[in-house]
Amino acid sequence: MANSLAKKLLNRSLRKARVRSKVSGTAERPRLTVTISNLHVSAQLIDDVKQHTIASATTVGTKTTGTMTEKAAVVGADIAKKAKKAKITAVVFDRNGRRYAGRLKALADAARKEGLEF
Repeated sequence: MANSLAKKLLNRSLRKARVRSKVSGTAERPRLTVTISNLHVSAQLIDDVKQHTIASATTVGTKTTGTMTEKAAVVGADIAKKAKKAKITAVVFDRNGRRYAGRLKALADAARKEGLEF
């Protein structure tokens, strides 16, 4: 049982490294990276040139209720509003080795609806 979990985590880390080798954020077009745990959703806008986080949004410490998909949509809308405040309209999407479906798709769609381009 533990061996299959180790293999699953190894495969995800390999996918993550493959995506990160191609995706890099700049000041004009930062990297939008998404982290999804069992309980929380987080998103960050990162300028990889300066190694600086421009904006972040998370469900940690908030009273957000609903399903994880609904929480992801709230975080997506929040990060898009913060990006707009920082005068950022376009980003590069880093899905962190995850499949583009479900919670990740909900976050991306909510961010696009608020005006973020990727």
